[in-house]
Amino acid sequence: MVIKVENVQKRYKDFCLNCSIQVEEGFVTGIIGANGAGKSTTFKAILDLIKTDSGTIEIFGKNSRNMTVSDKQQIGVVLAESTFNDLLTISDMVPIMKAMYPKFCKDDFIKKCEKYDLPLSKQLKDFSTGMKAKCKLLLAMSYEAKLLILDEPTAGLDAVVRSELLDEMREYMSQDGRAILVSSHISSDLEGFCDDLYFLQNGSVLFHEDTDVILASYAILKVSEEQEQMLDKTYISYRKKVPYGYELLTKEKQFYTDKYPGIIVEKGSIDDVLLMVTKGERI
Repeated sequence: MVIKVENVQKRYKDFCLNCSIQVEEGFVTGIIGANGAGKSTTFKAILDLIKTDSGTIEIFGKNSRNMTVSDKQQIGVVLAESTFNDLLTISDMVPIMKAMYPKFCKDDFIKKCEKYDLPLSKQLKDFSTGMKAKCKLLLAMSYEAKLLILDEPTAGLDAVVRSELLDEMREYMSQDGRAILVSSHISSDLEGFCDDLYFLQNGSVLFHEDTDVILASYAILKVSEEQEQMLDKTYISYRKKVPYGYELLTKEKQFYTDKYPGIIVEKGSIDDVLLMVTKGERI
């Protein structure tokens, strides 16, 4: 197990994180939820940037609070508020990275910067939002880290830039022994990228499932009140009242398609599932 977060709690005045998640080697694990759901707090807890109240966090089988410098050099991190000084250029950052990370691949990093039109001599303060996002991700992947921890790496970016960053992350995962933990409130970014997803709301994990299972087996049933009454609810997990009756979430799409040909069965997207588990009533 690359990351194991077990019953971790962090209490603030108006918010409480209380979650357990795992990331396996060779997996891209996503954390999805609305702004304020607890994604960034979870990442800061994993990175030991905040002191938790209870629970345990292990990275590479070691308590996160006992990580050595060598251990931390195996982790690439992208946080929204974390970056180099805005007065620095990419050329300025190269010797800093080389001093911090023995495995820093200068030539590959420069080549990637050129590929994405990132100027080497321009100060970061003059970079666009998309350019800064590309730079942060390329830096995180520049020293052969075994684990990437990426908090909202595509937030605020247009579709083209988001696609480019996802391509870089896919290339990173092409090598064995690596793992990614990534958060986003843009579900479409994670749908074709993550192996499994955790849905967070108000600091707690509401739902965890393999992405392939969500896309292949989950469905939204749209039924009238009369149909809802006669329906076999064995495989229904959430229900939401709507003007025409109910929307119901199931992970057994084929069961209801075969048994109830008269009802509407729509394939469930990640957004559909997220909406049902956050706004619906658990059955």
